[in-house]
Amino acid sequence: MDRIRGFLMRPRRPDANVARLRRRKQLAAYIYRNLTKLTSALFIIGYAWMLLIPIPLLSQGTYIDENALQPAQVNTYWNWGNVHTADLQLYQLDGIRERNLTSEQRAEFFRTEFGKLGLAASIQNYTFSTSKGVSFPTISGNNAYAVMSSPRAAGTEAMVISASWLSRAGHGAPNLRGTSTVLSLAAFLKDYSLWAKDIIFIISDDYLHGMHAWLNAYHGTIPSNLHTDPLEHTSGVIWTALNIDYSSHSFSHLGVFHEGLNGRLPNQDLINSFRLISHYTGGVPMTVYDHLEPSDSVDRSPEQSIFPSWVPPFIQQSPQLQQYGYGVRNVVRHVGYQARGMCSGVHGLMHQFRIDAITLFAVPADGPHGFHALGRIVESTLRTMNNLLERLHASFFFYILTSPGTFMKIGMFLPSAILVSVAMLFKGLGEWVTAGWVCEMSEASLKGSETEKPSPAKDTWRNRRRPLLSALIVVVTTHVLGVLVFNLVCSRWFAEYPSFFAPAIFVAVSVIPPVLLPLLATNAPEAAPTSMLLKSSNLCLASTVISIMSLLNFSLAAMLAITMGVPLATSYTSSSTMTCRLRYAGYCVLAWGWLVLVPGEVESAIWNWEVLGVWFAPFICIVYAPLVMQAAIVCLQWL
Repeated sequence: MDRIRGFLMRPRRPDANVARLRRRKQLAAYIYRNLTKLTSALFIIGYAWMLLIPIPLLSQGTYIDENALQPAQVNTYWNWGNVHTADLQLYQLDGIRERNLTSEQRAEFFRTEFGKLGLAASIQNYTFSTSKGVSFPTISGNNAYAVMSSPRAAGTEAMVISASWLSRAGHGAPNLRGTSTVLSLAAFLKDYSLWAKDIIFIISDDYLHGMHAWLNAYHGTIPSNLHTDPLEHTSGVIWTALNIDYSSHSFSHLGVFHEGLNGRLPNQDLINSFRLISHYTGGVPMTVYDHLEPSDSVDRSPEQSIFPSWVPPFIQQSPQLQQYGYGVRNVVRHVGYQARGMCSGVHGLMHQFRIDAITLFAVPADGPHGFHALGRIVESTLRTMNNLLERLHASFFFYILTSPGTFMKIGMFLPSAILVSVAMLFKGLGEWVTAGWVCEMSEASLKGSETEKPSPAKDTWRNRRRPLLSALIVVVTTHVLGVLVFNLVCSRWFAEYPSFFAPAIFVAVSVIPPVLLPLLATNAPEAAPTSMLLKSSNLCLASTVISIMSLLNFSLAAMLAITMGVPLATSYTSSSTMTCRLRYAGYCVLAWGWLVLVPGEVESAIWNWEVLGVWFAPFICIVYAPLVMQAAIVCLQWL
């Protein structure tokens, strides 16, 4: 009986749900008590991770995922006779440049040359209307193209070989050797019956807008500001493309440019295949962009070093630091293109149509390579792409090339921005919790404070309301103000008089919030201050933007984490009027200072939006700047 009585009277085990809720409550209380330490640690780790992205330890070697490619496994037929053909084409193009022929005359020459080869060739006339006055005139041009039908297939798939009339080298340098390479390849490739896909040859006008007009006409996605006729000759779905940029007399390396519009990247198998082909078939080393590796640029080390001249030579010449500096240059260049949504070459216009494309840039040098090596490499790359039975899909679409043979997976660089985003989210939630409670000192504590330090145990915490209406009005108003600024920046008046309207808009958007805020109804004394609620919503919204953007465009997310992370988390209302005004002015410069400080970037961003459809300009005006302005408004006293 004693055993039975003991069994019935023994204490029951606590409910599992109750224990889980208790642990969750204890964890939340621990996080809140150590919130400052936690957010500081997340910020430090996130920013340190960004600095460590270029180190070789975080990268891995490139490899081929698609077995059907079989790069550098064929015998090429391009020979010195074809090089002679390219030289003859180059001689004619030199004459065109010297005679300064118009765009229509150049396009007619290219169409005639394609027609002599028996290819279906035509010209596309196009006009972009931007309605931006003197600074943004109407853009017109003429593209020449030809289609070589596949002898072994129905023409449902195609590959593209292209060259723009102007080179990315800048200063109006014509891409003469790149254009002559396309013409000579057309004469060479038509003699072989091994092609399972149609090959489209394109010589686009100018640099970017010519290919943009052709692609939109080919895919039937003509924007409202583009005026062009339908293409006379078309083919099937374009899978892959190579753009050739060869403007110098000879080259030592072939640089790969791969960034597309709005942060898109081609499948990495295309780049990896080209690297193997360039090395084993053409004997030409590949490089990322036009950055030579430290071992290949001994004579150029001073101009390519990331260290200032006063740094001791033994540090500058350290192999590990030189390799890190090389990775830094590649990562910074990649972020510069991707964060602004700019394409690094003509190829980048094709990514929006799911075309894997890269630009082959012949790095200028005194030798040793020319038409012979380039022709063999392009031929072998085309035959590799000809092996595909489906689109490239097995390899990576989210990566960072730190060197020609190494890259970073998305899992190795994505956490850096996410950690900053999480720190901002914790900080915002902490502000929300703090806004919901107010500490009241008891009468006993107040009496005892005259003789001794009051005991915290006697203080009481009272819950208070958190009305969000005023904070939401501020949030919506700042974003509406951003829409108005974007329309003003894209207007005819701003394009014609940017030196006047840029400072005027900056002053207006900086003065309007302090003028309108007194009209906003303030919260009751027993409710949470609007500044705390605004800071909480601002941090949570910015954290959400960075987290989402990190999956779409990591470079832009990293820039947002750098420019918004600590500034938004440290915004507060000060008792000093001068401090409030100085902090508010600083945030205004961070939000809208680009209008005055970088006019060239503003003009470029507007042109990219108007002509190419890059979303960077509207994103900055409608998303980034309003978020920073909300942090600026938090600093004002009357909230």
